[in-house]
Amino acid sequence: MTTATQGVTKTGTSNSKSDFLTRAILLAALLTGISTLTRITLMLKAGNGVDYNVANMLGIFGIGLFYDLVNSLYFILPVMLLGWVVPRRYTGKAGFSIISFVLLFILVFLLLLNAVSEWVFWDEFGSRFNFIAVDYLVYTQEVVGNIRQSYPVEVIVGVLLVLAALLTVLISRVATRWSATRWAFPPMGFGRRSLVLGVYFLAAAAAFVMVDNKFRQFSSNIYVNELAGNGMYELFAAYRNNELDYNQFYTKLDDKQVSSLIHKLVKTPESHFIDGKPYSIERDIVNTGTELHKNIVLISVESLSAEFLGSFGNKQGITPFLDSLAGQSLLFTNLYATGTRTVRGLEALSICTPPTPGQSIVRRPHNEDLFSMGSVLRSKGYQARFIYGGYGYFDNMGYFFGHNSYGVVDRTALSKKEIDYENIWGVADENLFELASREISAATRAGKPVFAHIMTTSNHRPYTYPEGRIDIPSHTGREGAVKYTDFAIGQFIRLARSKPWFKNTVFVIVADHCASSAGKTDLPVNRYKIPLLVYAPGFIKAGTMPRLMSQIDIGPTILGLLHFSYRSKFFGYDIFKLETGRERAFVSTYQSLGYVKNDSLIVLKPQRVTETFTPDFKDGSARQTLPNGHLTDEAVAWYQAASFQFKHGLMKK
Repeated sequence: MTTATQGVTKTGTSNSKSDFLTRAILLAALLTGISTLTRITLMLKAGNGVDYNVANMLGIFGIGLFYDLVNSLYFILPVMLLGWVVPRRYTGKAGFSIISFVLLFILVFLLLLNAVSEWVFWDEFGSRFNFIAVDYLVYTQEVVGNIRQSYPVEVIVGVLLVLAALLTVLISRVATRWSATRWAFPPMGFGRRSLVLGVYFLAAAAAFVMVDNKFRQFSSNIYVNELAGNGMYELFAAYRNNELDYNQFYTKLDDKQVSSLIHKLVKTPESHFIDGKPYSIERDIVNTGTELHKNIVLISVESLSAEFLGSFGNKQGITPFLDSLAGQSLLFTNLYATGTRTVRGLEALSICTPPTPGQSIVRRPHNEDLFSMGSVLRSKGYQARFIYGGYGYFDNMGYFFGHNSYGVVDRTALSKKEIDYENIWGVADENLFELASREISAATRAGKPVFAHIMTTSNHRPYTYPEGRIDIPSHTGREGAVKYTDFAIGQFIRLARSKPWFKNTVFVIVADHCASSAGKTDLPVNRYKIPLLVYAPGFIKAGTMPRLMSQIDIGPTILGLLHFSYRSKFFGYDIFKLETGRERAFVSTYQSLGYVKNDSLIVLKPQRVTETFTPDFKDGSARQTLPNGHLTDEAVAWYQAASFQFKHGLMKK
């Protein structure tokens, strides 16, 4: 055995104390290589969504390499710490070699698993890991279950384990051979190792303080910016920023100016303010006519984009019942969801407020006893219910509704024999509607009107449902899930027609959000368009409402149709009372806040960025224009006021 190879263990690792540096460098190189391949794969997946020009390609791969190297600094930390802490006399032992090999294997496996996970996430959301991924980490049972039901997880993990083992052996052998060359790092005592670790920590700390994910925002094409990032880095960046304080990160106006402006913006002909307190929008809504205490059944449908309905031009025939019902309903054709998550839709439908940056209010602390549709209708003698096909703990939905004037009914109210089919998200929609029908019938027998907010689950990956209900097999794609949900809604409405409470009921059918919000721009407005049908034969005249409308306007509009007078803290409008020209809509991600008005789109972003665009409402593209100061001030007033009100308890009932 030569001096250069002396001490090589049977596991293929070197006992040179400097070998940890070799392994760290090789691990960083592997991370960079896998990240580059992932970047190329996701770029091909994005297809024509990417603007392929020289500047964008240089940015994608140049800036991408920068983020890969920064992420490498963090990722090699376990190897660096192991190399520093273990005394030199133990490094030639078999135990140390085994520990080193296992650690390296785990890290390599995580790199491969991350690459596959990025593909899965991109396939669903059209982006790198972001705030949604952080949210999903909290609910591992549902998310892991969803993945298991959507993909051959056991096969994928098996392949990754084998590949990780092969790569670990390869790295170990390369490290061993490197240590036998004249380029090898010299053996290091504890002092020198500490010096190396100190330099490493300084570099990592500098990256942590000086680098954030804004450097990748160099293009007007959102796909390009996403590709220039590093998925693992973006995951931790999203975790660090999962609560975004409006005052700290966004453009602000003077408090007095915002207070004055928001009063003007929420004022409508039928409303009267009750005080002049700063930021308060509390007012009396006075509607003429006799109040109609009809039952209200609000169905918020998972991921029901407007583009799925034939009423909005779809030719696939996947919503036959809703298309037939549209002709008998008041159909709203210019409605926009406030966000991209179910909790955003529930927030807009229940408390009628613009989206605040970061977490939805449904998920935030101190969200109890808010002024809500439930509290308004309970004050009118209603029984309010939130009926959900999954478990209420998911996304904090049960807690939120249970503490904001709703009774909560979830899948636990169904026995096994009452469930024809279930997946990780919840029971089949037909079973949910059977539960809802039972709850509504029982409540109406008590002699009080009912407000039932029903949240569906079937139109969600893995897109599974009972076989034989529709002509598209289960687990074949989104179109089948949409058609099954349409079938289940049709079954529910037909069953309701046989119930004594039907003639005294208003059915409101709307989406919680669209199926996808990904596009070339940060806020592609066409991806936020959702349908709304109000069906109450003999009471609501069939027709079309084409005015621009936000999801937060649905609650006040329904209350207006019933002629209710009430004290309000809602930000939403009754669209039938609003003067022409004042229509507006809100669209958002977890950090980009959009304001749509008069064919303009104002976007507010962290770092106090404000941008003005002319959006294309058909393809979602947007052309940046000169700043519109007036509309920007309006956008800031809406969002700043909403954030202030929640933070300071002004949304409490």
